[in-house]
Amino acid sequence: MTPDEALALALDRYQGGRPADCRTLCQAILRAVPDHAAASLLLGVAAFALGLAGESRRHLAIAIALKPDLADAYANLGVLERATRSAGAVAAGIRAIRLLAAAAGAAPFTQVGAMLREAGRGGDAPAFHHRALALQPNCGEAWREFGHALREGGAPALAGRAYDRDCRLVPGRTESASDRLFACLSAGDWSGYDGQCRRIAAIIDGDQGIALPLLTLLIDIGPARQDRSARLFHHLVVKPRADAGAPLRRPLAADGRLRVGYLSADFHEHATAYLAAELFERHDRARFRVLAYSYGADDSSPMRRRLEAGFDAFRDIRGADPEQVAARIAADGVDILVDLKGYTRHARLELLARRLAPVQVAYLGYPGTLGADAVDYLIGDRFVTPPEHQPHYRERLVRMPDCYQVNDRRRPLDAPVPDRAACGLPPDGVVFCAFNAVFKITPALFAVWMRILARVPGSTLWLPASNREAVANLRREAARHGIDPQRLVFAPHLPLAAHLARYRLADLALDSFPYTGHTTTSDALWMGVPVVTRMGDTFAARVAASLLNAAGLPETVTTSFAGYEALAVRLAEDPATRAAWRDRLAAGRATAPLFDTPRFTRHLERAYRIMWDRHAAGLPPEPFTVPPL
Repeated sequence: MTPDEALALALDRYQGGRPADCRTLCQAILRAVPDHAAASLLLGVAAFALGLAGESRRHLAIAIALKPDLADAYANLGVLERATRSAGAVAAGIRAIRLLAAAAGAAPFTQVGAMLREAGRGGDAPAFHHRALALQPNCGEAWREFGHALREGGAPALAGRAYDRDCRLVPGRTESASDRLFACLSAGDWSGYDGQCRRIAAIIDGDQGIALPLLTLLIDIGPARQDRSARLFHHLVVKPRADAGAPLRRPLAADGRLRVGYLSADFHEHATAYLAAELFERHDRARFRVLAYSYGADDSSPMRRRLEAGFDAFRDIRGADPEQVAARIAADGVDILVDLKGYTRHARLELLARRLAPVQVAYLGYPGTLGADAVDYLIGDRFVTPPEHQPHYRERLVRMPDCYQVNDRRRPLDAPVPDRAACGLPPDGVVFCAFNAVFKITPALFAVWMRILARVPGSTLWLPASNREAVANLRREAARHGIDPQRLVFAPHLPLAAHLARYRLADLALDSFPYTGHTTTSDALWMGVPVVTRMGDTFAARVAASLLNAAGLPETVTTSFAGYEALAVRLAEDPATRAAWRDRLAAGRATAPLFDTPRFTRHLERAYRIMWDRHAAGLPPEPFTVPPL
């Protein structure tokens, strides 16, 4: 068999879904003809398919060195660098465009636009997407990536239209239906909402394709569907390795301390950091060595500097491919790896899928299952993850004794309080605040809010000013419900201390549903503002109920929209009860379990030790409740 015949056979094997066979054939060709550029290129592609990023990069580089005008090598190298978050992605993609010119259609331009967005250069991306669509106006992938760029650029309504084009052009790419609905929610645009929700449910129920897990938390579809969506997403998108389910066997370090690694993109000014910073600082260093693995931006903020100082070691793994991350974590001897991201923006779940530590845990960043065999435990509590919910989780549920959510007692408290006029609020009347993200507002929830405003004359609803499209649409919806649009006041983004200070102007916080408030609810309670919530049947729909119980204010938890509405109206008319509850929350900053960070830390450490003891004894993960101190 000639080298060219062997190459044709290798390509056939690759296209037939057998990359390992393709790799073996290419290696044989290169042993006979070391300077065979096409074999090096195909070997690089096959190695990438097998998860061998280092080998892939090496052979693509050899192909380029042998044949500098090999555009496909630059294009594939760009895909590799993008997948592994390496800095060379954009340069490789632009080099491919220059070699391919317009003859290759939209694909190279779309790829570079995506790389620019992922590299934090979103402002440069639209020019490449416009060029892609000029070349191929009916290219669904080009519309999808354009939608991503528009959404990150703060134009969710335009993003929704771009996703809609992709849905029509490529009906089988079901994840775009989720992106379309998320963009519409972000714009406060509920036209077609019910139909879009039914479409997501049908995708999940019929195994028609991917429904994005995060989107399923925002609509009322229940825990069983959320679980089914997460499992399929993990299988098709994260693509776990065949050996990922087998726990590593590693003895405890000679000093007897557990090595706990925290993995996140959010070690900077971010909601997760606002909650967890004190946890990292308070771990008992006599029993634990605590490490950070950060793949997010360094914003040079005081929070970033505080986090860097709060760990025993802070590893910046931006740009590191999975093999390099695995080597770093192995060298550090991590016993328990805790993912703080889940299916949220910038997540790198391909890392967990490689089984980087003997015990792997999901915590804090994502209120739901990851559907992953390689994640052993998920940390919850008796409210968010009661025992009867275990069938809807691949992870084993760990129930903390008070509340699953940690809080930072160094959260700012004493910043100057602005006056109502400075915030655009009227001088009199009850102020309802609802500072959760706008994409958490559903039509049914908004209708409840409008009925509350109608029943409480002179009241105001204070919302976050996320984008101009949402402001216009929500005011239009208020008018449709018979409410003066000016009774909706929109609060601009402010630094944390100033944002928290303005809570003192609010009389009552109205929670979102079915994705209830997490950090936002803790913020309100920290500042002494009672929160009215509705508890549902999913993790995300039960978080605020957990927080309110741990803060000592269970009276504001309801189980229906009718109860939610009635309680909000009653409290609006009862300033004495609101004042008493404010006093209770103020006292609770020092006494309530929600804000007792040292107690929480000891409970979490007890959970880690129970996990490790089971592992060390050769026992499989099992659900358990952490004994209270």
